[in-house]
Amino acid sequence: MSETEQNHSTQQVAQEQQQGQHNSGATNHKHTRRSREVTRNPFIFYRGVLYRLFALYRHVFGLLSGGLIAYVNELPPYKRKFFRAAGSRMFAWILRPFIKKELRNQPFEIQLRRRLEMLGPTYVKLGQIMAIREDILPRNITDELKQLFDRLPEIPFPAIRDIIEENLNAPVETLFQTIDEHPLGSASIGQTHLARLKNGETIVLKVIKPGIREAILLDLKLLQILSSLLEWLIPQYQPKVIINEFCLYTEKEIDLTYEADHAEIFAANFAENPDIIFPKIYREYSTRDVLCMEFLDGLKPNDPHIFGYSRDDLDKIINLGAHAIIKMLYDDGFFHADLHAGNLIILPGPKVGFIDLGMVGRFDTKVKLNMLYYFYSLVNGDIENSSKYLLAMAKPGHGGDPAGFRRAVSDLFRRFLLRTSGGDLSLAQLIMESVAIGGKYRMFFPVEMTLMVKALVTFEGVGLLLNPKLDIPELSRTHIKDVFARHYHPRKLANQILRGIPELVDVIVRLPELISDGTRFLEDSINAPEPENPLAGLRSSLMAGACIIGGVIAYVNQAPDLLWAGLFASSVIFYFFNKK
Repeated sequence: MSETEQNHSTQQVAQEQQQGQHNSGATNHKHTRRSREVTRNPFIFYRGVLYRLFALYRHVFGLLSGGLIAYVNELPPYKRKFFRAAGSRMFAWILRPFIKKELRNQPFEIQLRRRLEMLGPTYVKLGQIMAIREDILPRNITDELKQLFDRLPEIPFPAIRDIIEENLNAPVETLFQTIDEHPLGSASIGQTHLARLKNGETIVLKVIKPGIREAILLDLKLLQILSSLLEWLIPQYQPKVIINEFCLYTEKEIDLTYEADHAEIFAANFAENPDIIFPKIYREYSTRDVLCMEFLDGLKPNDPHIFGYSRDDLDKIINLGAHAIIKMLYDDGFFHADLHAGNLIILPGPKVGFIDLGMVGRFDTKVKLNMLYYFYSLVNGDIENSSKYLLAMAKPGHGGDPAGFRRAVSDLFRRFLLRTSGGDLSLAQLIMESVAIGGKYRMFFPVEMTLMVKALVTFEGVGLLLNPKLDIPELSRTHIKDVFARHYHPRKLANQILRGIPELVDVIVRLPELISDGTRFLEDSINAPEPENPLAGLRSSLMAGACIIGGVIAYVNQAPDLLWAGLFASSVIFYFFNKK
């Protein structure tokens, strides 16, 4: 079966599945329950697994074959003559008929994006994660995969209505005054609708699309199997790392209770700043599949009406955004990991609101401190310390070159300082290029580093949109100094010392025991008999064997009797020497 026919079959099955979902959404609960009873056939799950496994490996084979064809298509003319690159050209010619016609002549990056779209929502999310890994993947691939962030098809409202009623155990008419049937937005996993509670409050309902969780969990298992094959084929791009990171984040995104928790954690972290807003969560209307949250009614940063604010208000908005992002990253170590202009809301006041909190990044204490010192060194132009702290966050791969990486990063920073002046320095671009250099020297960074850069890109982009003359390094210095002041405040240092006192007291109490145990171990080590060398006598055995072989060769070649007899006698002497 050709790939064209297989894709036609795949699309037909997908259309049937979508039609089934839409029809089920339009039916009543009784029919839904009856449908579920019918689908309890034990073989249906395995049929789905085999189908998805077949589709996945078919697309992987198609992508590898298409990649070879794209490589041959991009060969310079002189390499396509005579027998140059003959093997690649021959295999590309053989495989060409098996590749879908509209993909045959496309560059590899376009083939990759199209196949991820064909495979469905799970792989679209994987492509979105890959799009931000500019430190590992080539720029042409990440640029192409950024197209996967566009709006995705909507699910008809009857299917959404059924999910809401099933999760909240009541008809929507008894729960809400109104629900807008036209979605505010539609992503690969969820869909949002505007609604109004019985008390008149305007809220947003986020609903996991029907059938998505089951499909994603199945795909994640298959992807983890596939990652081992890809790690063998293309280890330089760390496919296992990317897929494991994707699985970790995606498993949380299909459970909306995590997003509810994130919103409340952010609100607690910024409780002392009433001008930075996160949506309130209505737990009584929220489940794993449905999230009910406050509607933040304001302007997006790219809305032309934003310039109706005064210059002072615009400067306040910039300062609030910078404070929030730098505090999240370098003070809390808990930050919005899907930050872009669409997830920022400018509220009256002005105040700054953050939405779409399903994806967050976390820095542990050690990484957070390294990040703080790195960013502080960066904004103050300290080349040596910035490269030192960046290196401290990298993990060397096989054949890694930490010293070479540090030199390359230092040189990059010097070039940036020479090329730029004043506020022209893009910190986000400098960090991303520094992290991207790591791939050349086999030094790799956690995904949180690239998510951090995404947040800084948003900070810079929105700031320069509202004030084209904004000095990014100077603004960053102001806010990072505030983080330092809080971090090294005497009260906080005293609290840290107090937290460590129980462990310090425990060490002091056990100090005599530890000294005694250490002394005993040292005495035992000194007085212990020297262990037998497992290689002792090996040299004598080798010499005995060599003499025997030499004696045989001398005897066969009719050498003087004294020679071969002497060799045999020597072998006996070496043998008995070995026994002693």
